[in-house]
Amino acid sequence: MKINEAQFVTSSADAAKAPAVTVPEYAFIGRSNVGKSSLINALCRHKIAKTSQTPGKTQLINLFRINGGQWYLVDLPGYGYAKTSKVQRAEFSKLITSYILTRKSLTTVFVLVDVRHEPLKSDLEFIAWLGENGIPLAICFTKADKLTRGVLTRNVAAYKKVLQEQWEELPPIFVTSSSTGAGTEEILDYIENTNKELSL
Repeated sequence: MKINEAQFVTSSADAAKAPAVTVPEYAFIGRSNVGKSSLINALCRHKIAKTSQTPGKTQLINLFRINGGQWYLVDLPGYGYAKTSKVQRAEFSKLITSYILTRKSLTTVFVLVDVRHEPLKSDLEFIAWLGENGIPLAICFTKADKLTRGVLTRNVAAYKKVLQEQWEELPPIFVTSSSTGAGTEEILDYIENTNKELSL
């Protein structure tokens, strides 16, 4: 599948006020500065999400209508950025939690993880929380182009080993790079296949 059209619909600071949709929604989320906006833009093959040198730029739920409304892409605020205030972090957490737990059209949450780092507590806790609440998820390792093939393979294997301590069966995993486009085709194929399954 290719994204031929990505139309911005709305930004919302309240999950309950986001417009209801009847087609699948796929949400992207991760720690601030994980490369979320860059990956979204790579998937869409043009800039729809705002990128910034300042982490934590996304502070609202941003909805995009894909390919004439076949499905929606949702850009969620990042989590775990230390320079935001405790009040801001609490508001972001409330917004994210409300959206994920109440959004009926939410089909999969893509959790973005920087493959250059060891497993971080905030990522592991968020992934575990999704699992505990029965939320379908996939993990996207980002910035794969920053590592040699050997280090990349080792880091992914190490992360899987940690996850296997909590998961009997690992969620889908994608290794991506917004710079080279690696992994984007696999993510879009996953979305396409999921949409087909849901339409049966």
